[in-house]
Amino acid sequence: MSANLTGLPPRFLRTPEAARFLGLSGRTLEKHRTYGTGPSYRKLGGRVVYAIDDLQAWADRGAVTSTSDPRGTVLPAKRHQAVTPVVAGRHAR
Repeated sequence: MSANLTGLPPRFLRTPEAARFLGLSGRTLEKHRTYGTGPSYRKLGGRVVYAIDDLQAWADRGAVTSTSDPRGTVLPAKRHQAVTPVVAGRHAR
């Protein structure tokens, strides 16, 4: 992660701040973290923090320019079916 224009290190936000930054509720951001559908985060001393660059990159994945564009790649905060790994040409059990 690069330093911002002022030369300061990247700022990390706790879950409530990060949720406000994204326009989500804190609970929705927690669900995204649980299901693996949300932005990258770090655990520092047992605390969950988000880098602003990671939040912006995740939000940018959902960017579209019209309703006819394919849907962005930001998934809803819910369980998604796991992809079964393929081993030697067949599905693993």
